[in-house]
Amino acid sequence: MMCRVRGYVVPLTVEAALSLEVFSRVHFKVYAGEENLHRTVRWVHPVEIPDIARFLKGGEMLLTAGLGIDHRPAAQRAYVRALAEAGAAVLIIELSGRAYSEMPEALVDEAARLGLPLVGLDGELPFLEVSAQVHGSLVDERVSELTAYDRLNDTFMRLLLAGRDHVAFTQALANEIAWPVILEDASRRIVAYSAGTDASDTVITGWDLHSRVLHARDSHGETIVASTPLGSSDEGEAPSAGMTCTRRAILIRGERWGWLHVIHDSDALLSPAHHAIDRTADVIAISVLSAREVGAQAAQRENALVNRLLLGDISGEAFISRALRLGKDLRGRPLIAICAVKESASDHHDQARLSAACQSITLPAVVADIGDHVMAIVGLARSQDEPQIVAQLAREKLRSGVSRTCPPTDLSTAIRQARSAASVAASHSGREVVRFDDLGLLRLLVSLSQGPELANYVDDELGPVLRHDADSPYPLLPTLRAFLENDANKSKTADQLYIQRRTLYYRLERLDALLGRSLDESDVRQSLALALHGLDLLQQGRARTMKSDS
Repeated sequence: MMCRVRGYVVPLTVEAALSLEVFSRVHFKVYAGEENLHRTVRWVHPVEIPDIARFLKGGEMLLTAGLGIDHRPAAQRAYVRALAEAGAAVLIIELSGRAYSEMPEALVDEAARLGLPLVGLDGELPFLEVSAQVHGSLVDERVSELTAYDRLNDTFMRLLLAGRDHVAFTQALANEIAWPVILEDASRRIVAYSAGTDASDTVITGWDLHSRVLHARDSHGETIVASTPLGSSDEGEAPSAGMTCTRRAILIRGERWGWLHVIHDSDALLSPAHHAIDRTADVIAISVLSAREVGAQAAQRENALVNRLLLGDISGEAFISRALRLGKDLRGRPLIAICAVKESASDHHDQARLSAACQSITLPAVVADIGDHVMAIVGLARSQDEPQIVAQLAREKLRSGVSRTCPPTDLSTAIRQARSAASVAASHSGREVVRFDDLGLLRLLVSLSQGPELANYVDDELGPVLRHDADSPYPLLPTLRAFLENDANKSKTADQLYIQRRTLYYRLERLDALLGRSLDESDVRQSLALALHGLDLLQQGRARTMKSDS
């Protein structure tokens, strides 16, 4: 049977050795152990001593004229038994009359009982030529293995130097061994799948069963029957035959990162294929670890650079110069600052999202975690880039503030602008991205929120309503907010609140009474709308404080 492993020579078996040219010169017969002719031959020895078994290491083809085999049946049985225990691959006896003209029955019976292949040659055969041809085949096999090792090492070295990830290494392994390869992480999630077939697709369909149950059943879990019948959830059902899975753990600093699975037929994988799987597991671990460490170090360097700018330790020009050392070329570009509200519990998730948003439109950016926000200093190439980055932030649903464009000397101002816009974005759940130029009067509120002035203004304008809502099961602030958002349109306000108009009239009368002013007056509504914006900013600030304290 042809092996599917690309470029590999099939290991020499007893059956293959008997098909060499030298054995065609004489008639031979397999007297016993025919079921084990698939055994691998690792060496060939002409032997004529009775205690040869003690010198064997397993896998030997033994050639003898029978001179070292005792003629007593009991001794013959002991001779065969010793060879079988030593792991000999085959015993070939020349029946030319030197010692035996016919195969002794005791040898045949004991070899059949132990499954040791026993072959008789009907005439003389030069053992020197047998050894030469068998050794030649073994050398070809070894050269093929070494060539495969070198080819695989060269491939992986090129991929590592190119900074390729685990997906590329999975594909390289599939190309090398010509079997489907599946890579899963520690959570049993498939992260790469190469050279898929119908059989491996079936395994993928029931991946939880395959990964969590079938491998766990096996005491070692390294090589198992690959799948169970489709649609079966009964753990007692027998697996379907024909496909096998061999897997290796991906270990990073002693901890398992995931598993590498190879789906193949029921024949055992060849030694070069096992070597390829082991090497792939190693280089995936290296690539994952390198990506982690390089990514973490780069993030730390960018964090430190931005924070130095925030603290005033370096100027905008010095920031540009140091960013270039990190591979971020911001020179000669108009700059903007982006301040994104952190939404994720993960320390790096939002930072990665903001980096990806900038990379998606190929803009150089230094991105840093600055506590409650993620800050990016982005270099624009042309005027259209600013609307593009705003649109990309919106698509990523990153609640962000975007500054005006500026030269390096005004970066500190741009950062303040981005923070102000981000404060407004954080207080309005419906607005993902806020540009500083779109703030209008809200700029004043943001600056006032840093001191007590805004809190005092909100209390002066909304205090009676806030105190009422704190002590009542029927709050009025939502009604006031909806009324102002709908420009005092009572029909739209009632529809938005899902209430009848007479209910709305009653609530508006209560608000007039609490505030001591009429909501019909436009200047009153403007003051209250400004106060509501201020209230949102204050509440967002308190939420950030509580989050940082916790």
